[in-house]
Amino acid sequence: MHGFGAPGSDLVPLAQVFDGPDDARYVFLEAPVELPTPFGLGRAWWMIDPMRFQEALARGTFEALEREEPEGLAEARAALSAALDAIESELSPPKPGIVLGGFSQGSMLALDLALEEPRRALAGLALLSPTLLARDRWVGAIPGRSGLPVLLSHGRADPVLPFAQAQRLRALLEDRGVDVTWVPFDGQHEIPPPVVQAAGRFLRGVGASAD
Repeated sequence: MHGFGAPGSDLVPLAQVFDGPDDARYVFLEAPVELPTPFGLGRAWWMIDPMRFQEALARGTFEALEREEPEGLAEARAALSAALDAIESELSPPKPGIVLGGFSQGSMLALDLALEEPRRALAGLALLSPTLLARDRWVGAIPGRSGLPVLLSHGRADPVLPFAQAQRLRALLEDRGVDVTWVPFDGQHEIPPPVVQAAGRFLRGVGASAD
């Protein structure tokens, strides 16, 4: 799932560069919210105020945002759940099942759904440049996903979502039993080659564990 402000086709090229299992199939979902003209063809899973995020980043008050429940998150989660139902019905994913992933806002939605739904076909999560939100609810739900393989990447110089917040998310997951593969990198808000390579290894590892 793509990030805020990107078109639905944004991450499609990843299917050509992920060195995942030979029988892997990739599904790229388009967010439901069409953004206004300044964002071009951009879309969102829910609306945010980019200036508010930038102000929090500049003032060092980003942690205050992590407990908020964004308006529209529940609706986005319901839409994603329906899409996964359709994927399971139409594609009948073999073992190990579905690895749900996303970049930025898409990664937050992926984690939110994984924590809210006991979806049996979920085999892992790939969270690329996420941040904490709905913290109190997430913390209470994380133990229910103990042992789930999770790839978590973030740029040390990310100017959009702080690296420190990704570190906090990593600690919350690991402390509650989630199997985190942590991939920090010297970059910004992006998916660089080291993350692409790590994602391929992660997908192969999830597949091998199911054999």
